[in-house]
Amino acid sequence: MQLRIVHTTGFEYSGKAVASYNQARLTPLSRPEQILIHHRVEVSPKPWTYGYRDYFGNQVTAFEVVDPHESMQVAATSTVQITRVAAPGPVLAWADLGQREVADRWVEFLVLPDLVRPPEEFAAAVKQIGADAATPGEAARAVCELVRAEVAYRPGSTDVQDSAAVAWEQRAGISQDMVHLAIGGLRSLGIPARYVSGYFHPSADPVIGETTTAESHAWVEWWDAGWKPFDPTNGVEPVDSYVAVATGRDYTDAKPLSGIYSGAETSSMFVAVEITRLA
Repeated sequence: MQLRIVHTTGFEYSGKAVASYNQARLTPLSRPEQILIHHRVEVSPKPWTYGYRDYFGNQVTAFEVVDPHESMQVAATSTVQITRVAAPGPVLAWADLGQREVADRWVEFLVLPDLVRPPEEFAAAVKQIGADAATPGEAARAVCELVRAEVAYRPGSTDVQDSAAVAWEQRAGISQDMVHLAIGGLRSLGIPARYVSGYFHPSADPVIGETTTAESHAWVEWWDAGWKPFDPTNGVEPVDSYVAVATGRDYTDAKPLSGIYSGAETSSMFVAVEITRLA
């Protein structure tokens, strides 16, 4: 499947912002199953820009707007060819998780900061899943299914800075929260897990040439002799309608846009994502 994604973010300031410094992680990843055909980031007012790859391999566009401005718009347009194949079944045994090739190699994806730390009730359920599962891969899938069964997808129920524990307590959240819960559960079992940000086409069979309103999305990948993806929000393995943009330990490593500004006291933001199937 070939998809074109247009991700637009706009800012309106209460007065003139005299300077704005930002980082955008809006460039889709290039992977064996995903080929980036075309990409551009356009910023208005015209900025100074610099591109680099961060520690996790994400393409970052850093930009500065140092002329006084009352609004700013960032538009990223990408064309991606996706050809995913079904992930193989579980490979690693529980004893393999303690080996240097796993525990040392992926140590960044085993830490439990507050953002993903599993709350007590959830941690107890995950521990039981680990005790009952024959392999880490089976346990990982079961943890994701637990998150999907217990936490309802409810936009606006959490803030981007809320921890996984908040979503579990209220049994509601967005894809970011469900991924943070799954990550915390997997890491508590010693399974390396990472956050993936991106998009997915909301239609099961997109019509070629038809543009659809979508939104940013997140899913999890765990290490099982290779990174195995799963979307706990929708309860599926990502298919050709999923486009991965950035990976990291959690949302803070993969957020689409971050930055600071000076001058105006307050600002408002809007985000719009449109996806078109091209082939």
